[in-house]
Amino acid sequence: MTLVKEAISVLKEHNLKITKQRQALLEYLSNYQHRYVDITQVDKYMHTLFPGMSHNTIYRNIKDFDNLGIIETQEKPSGACVKYQCDFGNLHHHHFICEKCGKVEEISLCPLDDLLQTQLPGYQIDGHRFEVYGVCDKCRKDS
Repeated sequence: MTLVKEAISVLKEHNLKITKQRQALLEYLSNYQHRYVDITQVDKYMHTLFPGMSHNTIYRNIKDFDNLGIIETQEKPSGACVKYQCDFGNLHHHHFICEKCGKVEEISLCPLDDLLQTQLPGYQIDGHRFEVYGVCDKCRKDS
């Protein structure tokens, strides 16, 4: 539950109200620290708790959470997915994503740092994403 408390602190720092809907959304998303979940699944879950909650409210909160670094988003051919950001002290990081089980592992070093310095000296880089896809060790052993 400390992850949710950290996220609530971030919301308060940015003057966002802590509603029971936001609290429930944070608690649900905190179950997805190590894999992505489809936004449509998040939407369905929130409607089981709050049937009158609009889709726009859910998606707007997800967008706010993403902008504040509480969650991370990923676009897949099947639609958008989200994952809880579990390391608020290290917002810049990259991922290995298992294509079989969906497990996400953080990659601690940034392979683009050297490339950007040698290939684009003097440029201002405002952001980037780096994801590696494959099969995790457990799935390889289970095959």
